[in-house]
Amino acid sequence: MEGLETARFSALVVVGLLVLFYGGTFLISARIGKKEENADGYMTAGNNIGFGISAASMTATWIWASSMYASATSGYTYGISGPIHYGLWGALMILFIYPFGKRIRQVAPKAHTLAEVMYARHGRSSQLMLAGSNIVGSLISLMSNFIAGGVLISMLSPFTFTQGVFAVAAGVLLYTLWSGFRASVLTDFVQVVAMLGAVAVIVPVIFFAAGFPAAFETGAERLTPEQGDFFSSTAFMEQGAPYIAAVLAYAIGNQTIAQRLFAVRQDLIKPTFVTATVGYGAMVIGVGMLGVLALYLGYEPTGGDVNNIIPGMAAEYLPPVLLALFFIMIVGALSSTADSDLAALSSIMMADVYGQNVAGKEKANPRTMLLVGRITMVLATATAVAFASLQLNILDLLVFVGALWGALVFPVLASFYWDKVSGKAFTTSVLAALAVFLPVRFSWIPVDGAFGIVVDVLAVLGVGVVLGLMVFGFFGVRAAKVVGVAAVVVSAPFAVGSLHEYATLSGSLVAYSVSTVVCWAMSVRRREGFDFSLIARRTGDFDQGPQAAEAPAPPDAPDAPEPAGTTHP
Repeated sequence: MEGLETARFSALVVVGLLVLFYGGTFLISARIGKKEENADGYMTAGNNIGFGISAASMTATWIWASSMYASATSGYTYGISGPIHYGLWGALMILFIYPFGKRIRQVAPKAHTLAEVMYARHGRSSQLMLAGSNIVGSLISLMSNFIAGGVLISMLSPFTFTQGVFAVAAGVLLYTLWSGFRASVLTDFVQVVAMLGAVAVIVPVIFFAAGFPAAFETGAERLTPEQGDFFSSTAFMEQGAPYIAAVLAYAIGNQTIAQRLFAVRQDLIKPTFVTATVGYGAMVIGVGMLGVLALYLGYEPTGGDVNNIIPGMAAEYLPPVLLALFFIMIVGALSSTADSDLAALSSIMMADVYGQNVAGKEKANPRTMLLVGRITMVLATATAVAFASLQLNILDLLVFVGALWGALVFPVLASFYWDKVSGKAFTTSVLAALAVFLPVRFSWIPVDGAFGIVVDVLAVLGVGVVLGLMVFGFFGVRAAKVVGVAAVVVSAPFAVGSLHEYATLSGSLVAYSVSTVVCWAMSVRRREGFDFSLIARRTGDFDQGPQAAEAPAPPDAPDAPEPAGTTHP
């Protein structure tokens, strides 16, 4: 604590650093602002962003302060394999997005949100379900980034946690409000360059200042056998495996990712996501190793809160100039994701709530849409600030939201590839998955005995679904079936009877399996198929007026007429 006290900045220095960072990003935002802002540009920047900016934006969005803090927490909790499990799987999930992303852009080249596409594919219920889950997820993400900012400012300055939260929230809102997504992606480029440079300098300096490599020799006795084992089963079952499932769900269900997918130039999807994979993995694993170092040193985080590991280590071992650079790095990381969350929330309210469900696609007023988007940003910021006072565990929040989105992964992906999936199958499968996920995840029902076996069987099926989906994107349905079945057969003897003991992992896998089984069972015998060409005609720019009249409303929408020629079983 003494080192932390002496490392604190004065109030004037902290204010100066915040003004420097947020003032600079505001100037960038102001330079690209338009006197007559465009609703579609506000949401997706014209669907034509180039490689450099799109790759940097994808990297910056996936790298947030919470991911840095959570990676360090994983290293501190599970030892040397912790940051690997966190950063490597997260990086690979970015890579797994691009084959699915190419298909999504193929059928919906001008869409703004995945929920908007689900409306065109199924109707209102699936749209609002996906939009609602993203509203919850983005608010939790926004809240966790404000928590990270509040913790940082309170530890390194005379300001309180609450004052730090307000400062970060106001700064992010300042530069994002006017130009929306366009401001987010352009400032991301500057932020990610600064973050990567800072990590390359700061992490090695902290390691050598703390006595590396001698610290790893003298501190080895502080580790448990599981923490010292690179192939720790505990680390894999409690961190690695749940995160594999969670980040796949993030990749498919998260509007901040989808927004960049719809914004990047269509022929640049692959290089964008491959580059982001490398950038994310290198940075997050590197920062997470600070948690491993803290474990070897016997470092006790301030107040016993593991969210304080990174700022505490920085305050302990960095000289003032590099501590200021660290401060800017964390503020940049949390801001790059917080502005993405605001842009995502505004696009959902603009396109899905107002554009599709209040005014209707053909009557939506672009000026009103912009007003809705900006009001959404203000209200979302206020809500996240209010909930940030709870100071919840960031790692738990990330895994929970990812597991929750697991219920949506198969129905969403199947809707882009399989013409038999109906709106009723989509909605029923997601609700059924959530109904099973929540009791398992929070142990509302004892999982001993027969119910535990049922949970294990469903979780094993979930293993097959997760691995099958990963393979499907790259190698097609036949390879996916082979891998999925093999995964079930290989894991069943080890998992049935014990997997239910890991509530986080089993809950996530159950969400995958139940949604998959129910969606498949309700779709496989359906006679009529869906014409995917309708999606492109039902989605698109709002600023160019009504869309093609020959594209009728989705047949599963409760108030929509059926297209001519539709037959029922």
